[in-house]
Amino acid sequence: MTDAKLSRGSRLTRSGATPKQSSRIPDAQSSSIRKFESARTLAIGGKQQVYDDGKIRSSKSKTEDPKEPRESLPADSNNLELGAGSENLEASRAAIPRAYDKSSVRNSMGESTSTEANDPKSRASSRKRLKTVAIKDSPIPAKQTTENEKSKADVEVLAKKNRSKISPQNPKGEESTIQEVSIRSKRKRMIEKEKEAEVMPLAARSMGLRMLVGAHVSSAKGQSLISANCYFAGNAFALFLKSQRKWDNPPLQDEHRIQFQALVKEHNYDPARHILPHGSYLVNLAQEDTTKAQKAYTAFLDDLHRCEALGIKFYNFHPGFTGSSPRTAAIARIAAHLNAAHMATKSITPVLETMAGTGNVIGSTFTDLRDIIALVQDKSRVGVCLDTCHVFAAGYDLRKPDSFAAVLEDFESTVGLRYLKAVHLNDSKTPLGSHRDLHANIGTGFLGLSAFWNVMNERRFEGLPMVLETPIDREDADGKVSEDKGVWAREIKLLEGLVGMEMEGKAFRAMEAELAQEGQADREKHQSAFERKAAKEAKTANKNEGKRKRKIRVEASESVG
Repeated sequence: MTDAKLSRGSRLTRSGATPKQSSRIPDAQSSSIRKFESARTLAIGGKQQVYDDGKIRSSKSKTEDPKEPRESLPADSNNLELGAGSENLEASRAAIPRAYDKSSVRNSMGESTSTEANDPKSRASSRKRLKTVAIKDSPIPAKQTTENEKSKADVEVLAKKNRSKISPQNPKGEESTIQEVSIRSKRKRMIEKEKEAEVMPLAARSMGLRMLVGAHVSSAKGQSLISANCYFAGNAFALFLKSQRKWDNPPLQDEHRIQFQALVKEHNYDPARHILPHGSYLVNLAQEDTTKAQKAYTAFLDDLHRCEALGIKFYNFHPGFTGSSPRTAAIARIAAHLNAAHMATKSITPVLETMAGTGNVIGSTFTDLRDIIALVQDKSRVGVCLDTCHVFAAGYDLRKPDSFAAVLEDFESTVGLRYLKAVHLNDSKTPLGSHRDLHANIGTGFLGLSAFWNVMNERRFEGLPMVLETPIDREDADGKVSEDKGVWAREIKLLEGLVGMEMEGKAFRAMEAELAQEGQADREKHQSAFERKAAKEAKTANKNEGKRKRKIRVEASESVG
């Protein structure tokens, strides 16, 4: 027997009988005779011993379970020499994937872990499977049960993790759970790909420039603010220090502060010069109601404390709106809150943003800003942020070099250029004096590229943080809207390229015409709406004027009579 070779399509028995003959051998003996592993032990020269229980065991192997399925042999198993030693056996085992039936898994003591181990039906089923395997000519596929068992195992693991009632006895539960695993895995892979894509900068950051252009960045999806700005190749940036849509927010965590300061240093940003946080839209420091005013001031002061903790010097905010109170009283309340904030902080400088002038909003004229600053006690800690869209909509024309110079002269004489601390770079979707706060992409709105040439070549703006707030939502062919963050990277490079460019040169005129063409349809739409509104307002004004004149005539006739 030891000089024979083991064939893949056959099985050895104690008496050398064929599989058909061995089926007549009593179960007490056949349980070990039919073991494939015992046959292999014999094949490599192992010695058999017959014990008192009538079972045949090899001196080189432990007792085998009759229900354990035979392993499939590798393609070259016919070339294994009998008696070659344990090296060949270990090599063959390493090359064979094991495929267990759940009813025949054994623990380290050689005992069956199945609750069906002593079930006669289970044993009969095991013998039937082993007999079928023995009479086949081809090797057993190594994965004949793995797909079914793997899916069940996945269900069990997931159900245990989620503390679910799903079990292998619930087919619908299994199918829905497996589908859930697949969807979750797919979503995870997509998120990982998005994060990897966002890490790669869209353009190289230009260092050492006098004009510091950036964008208002977000920390959504776990992305750090610093990394996000590097992604856009910006040299300045704005951000919200907390959620601007709610009043109550968790305090600034020490680990976030340390991480922010480390990243600022790593990427060569100066918090005192390059970073301009934006205040919450909920805050109105001109609020007349005492309770609401205190709530607004508390939120405002919390942002200032966050700035100081992060080493940031400037904080941009909207001045507010009057409500039903007189403009002068509302301006006085804004100044009072600034004075209180200065007393509660050490170094932060609040910056008043110019506004478009919609309704009773404060800050649409340079005189509003002047009047607020006049009431601030520490004038070294107050400033102004000039928003190009807002001042244009408020009636200040920035398009031509001479009109741009006139606006700056007006600002200097009314407020003082020493108070100019930052700039928001936005084109306007609506015409001059429309009092509409609608931002457009650079060069596509009513301001046009020439206005931004004026800004980028104004030496008094050097070193100021200049932040883009232009729209980046784009609609695809299917009507789906998504963010194209490459817009900011392209606009940053466009604006930086305007520095020193000849305004009358072919390159500038070609870019100006291309961008104007891109926004033509939008401009026509808003121009039409603006004209309709103006006509309606003029009609209302004429009607009111007629009423006023008639009232005067009536009063005059009554006095004569």
